[in-house]
Amino acid sequence: MCIDRAKYENYISILQEELIPAVGCTEPACLALAGAKLRKVLGAVPDRIEVCMSGNLIKNTKSVIIPHSKGMKGIASALWLGIYGGDDQRGLAVLSSVTNEDIDRVKEKTSNPALCRVELLDKSPPKLHLILKGTAGERSASVEILHSHTNFVRITKDGTTLLDTGASPADEEKLTDRSLLNIQDILAFTESVRLEDVEPILRQQIEHNLAIAEKGLKEDYGAKVGRILLENFGNSVGNLAKATAAAASDARMDGCQLPVVINSGSGNQGIAASIPVIVYARHYDLPEEELLRALCVSNLVAIHQKTRIGRLSAYCGAVSAACGSGAAITYLFGGDYQDVSAAITNTLANVSGILCDGAKASCAAKIASSVDAAILGLTMAFSRLKFLDGDGIVKSNVEETIKVIGNIASEGMKKTDVTIIKHMIN
Repeated sequence: MCIDRAKYENYISILQEELIPAVGCTEPACLALAGAKLRKVLGAVPDRIEVCMSGNLIKNTKSVIIPHSKGMKGIASALWLGIYGGDDQRGLAVLSSVTNEDIDRVKEKTSNPALCRVELLDKSPPKLHLILKGTAGERSASVEILHSHTNFVRITKDGTTLLDTGASPADEEKLTDRSLLNIQDILAFTESVRLEDVEPILRQQIEHNLAIAEKGLKEDYGAKVGRILLENFGNSVGNLAKATAAAASDARMDGCQLPVVINSGSGNQGIAASIPVIVYARHYDLPEEELLRALCVSNLVAIHQKTRIGRLSAYCGAVSAACGSGAAITYLFGGDYQDVSAAITNTLANVSGILCDGAKASCAAKIASSVDAAILGLTMAFSRLKFLDGDGIVKSNVEETIKVIGNIASEGMKKTDVTIIKHMIN
């Protein structure tokens, strides 16, 4: 298999855009980044702030522990932590610079809810949209993030516009063209890619995501899903893959300060797309080159699915990421295009109904369930078994099935998403 030069460069750019480090859940990090930027623009800590944000940002900030915060959670905490101790130059690792003194100041601010007014942008089409305003005496400033977690589109100070990219809520997120992604070309790219072009990106993913997984297995984080799986279901490679991935999420959702390399804007998706592949490759003592190539498969397959679904949705992203891992493990064991396609189809036919109800401890369990389904899906594929065209939402080929899932998640589940957010806010 071979891939043309334009697609090759396109796929490299996609991996570079998507596989970046983040500390803690990406939605609180987005709020903290906005807070840090607001303080820099304002030139002072604001007396009070107002934030208007899309429902999915609220959903993924409400219940998750914020790193570098000594157990704090919630919208106001994330914003004030960014304002007092955040470093906007660190991107989604913005909170790495927070000190104990900053935390004490944040606790004082959050003790008075009137200092942080929160409104829902319920009429805004984008799933990721945030407008933060602050005042300090006579001074005022605002920052706006749209479509992706670090994409500042407007900044003002004292009524003067400092940045305006011209982006509107109706615009699409400006990223490298994802329409060129398809399973056949992903496999062709994986076979032909020069490892020096991807190793720096993937090496970081291996090191960071394994480190937080090991932390989650050793210490008491979250619901301890990973540890429960290991203690009760043994050391088979399949259970080890589920448990290790779940443990990484246990730690991340409970405020662990170690970074995670994300996928499609999500640390949990970065975990589910990488950890199972790493565990299988290491368990069978496969060459490092094969692991790196398999990680190309997992990450790109996950991104391919999420392109149609969108970054934030009522559809659980762990499913898309676990599909990527299942495809990659199939590839590791010599599976061809038909086998990989069957593994993806079998997984989607099984668990594509898992809901996303925000970032919190149960994400670890959803990752474990999704990885379990992926392992079943690839096992069926190697037995020459797959769900057939007309079996529910399954179509005649993997691309059509991915397209259907994307339509259900992005369009069909819009009302579901609104209903979930309503119940979470209430």
